[in-house]
Amino acid sequence: MGVTIWSFHARNTGMNYNSSKTPLATSGDPLTDMLRGLRLDGVDYGRCVLGEPWAVSFPAQKAARFHFIGQQGCWLFAPAKEWIELTVGDALLIPRGDEHVLASAPGVSAVPIGRYSIEPVCENIYDVSNECGGPKTLLFCGSMHFNLDGSHPLLDMMPDLMRAHELMANAPGIQHLLDAMAGEVTMDRVGSGGILARLADVLAATIIRSWVENGCGDATGWIAAVRNPDVGKVLAAIHLQPERDWTVEALARMMGASRSAFAQRFATVVGETPAKYVLRVRMHQARQWLARDRMRVSVVAAKLGYDSEASFSRAFKRVIGVAPSHLRNTGGSDDES
Repeated sequence: MGVTIWSFHARNTGMNYNSSKTPLATSGDPLTDMLRGLRLDGVDYGRCVLGEPWAVSFPAQKAARFHFIGQQGCWLFAPAKEWIELTVGDALLIPRGDEHVLASAPGVSAVPIGRYSIEPVCENIYDVSNECGGPKTLLFCGSMHFNLDGSHPLLDMMPDLMRAHELMANAPGIQHLLDAMAGEVTMDRVGSGGILARLADVLAATIIRSWVENGCGDATGWIAAVRNPDVGKVLAAIHLQPERDWTVEALARMMGASRSAFAQRFATVVGETPAKYVLRVRMHQARQWLARDRMRVSVVAAKLGYDSEASFSRAFKRVIGVAPSHLRNTGGSDDES
């Protein structure tokens, strides 16, 4: 079940596939259409009960990080390299998974998350604890992948840190989600871990939607291109159906321009040629199919319309930097050494 950005996308569910012969259904707003191509995929979650003093370091990763403070405030050493105080009910998203630390107080020596006591509760949900006897802090933390391995241009423009409370003025639904999480995390009832995971998925997606609806902060460039009435609908179509055999002629017709006028306009607004942009989006889609869906290279090549596996492999390595067979075999590692 594929789900849009403002809902959750359950782990290991089937992805949306739009046939190249299926007419595109658009909303009329290119940015909304782009968001349809950005899905959230929860990976793992931890209900953390930590006695003071404590400090947890989270290494950098390709997945986003999510944290909810359920009981007893704490501190975040943020990607911006400053300490930020967090209070009960705070929720935050670190979209690109930058390295950071959560601590009971600034200055406590941090211990990597992997060195804490971690006990599985059910599939992809864990209990995390330490042995310190001070006042307990209760957190609910998660890792979340975005489709296309986080290569969506919108992700690059998000701030390093997104806090739910900073977006609530124009998104009253956030408070309801925070209240629901607070109730589940403190009661520790049967099945609460799974409910918290789903709530976290929805809350993280709502944070992103609210950021977009608030104008994407100071983001420019690609956002301006998406909002451009001529080019925006073309970008939305490419991201909605990356597997489609897009040609410059087809995209020019969509914009209602000649081939040369379209190519010049696209390059001016986006900063690269239509062919290069389409190839990059298609290869990142291929990367997801290979690394996360574990499709065979031949199947991916066929889905993208390549006549041979060899020609697809050459294009893939030129864009991604590694052979598709290596990426599939290693589950997403870029290291060919």
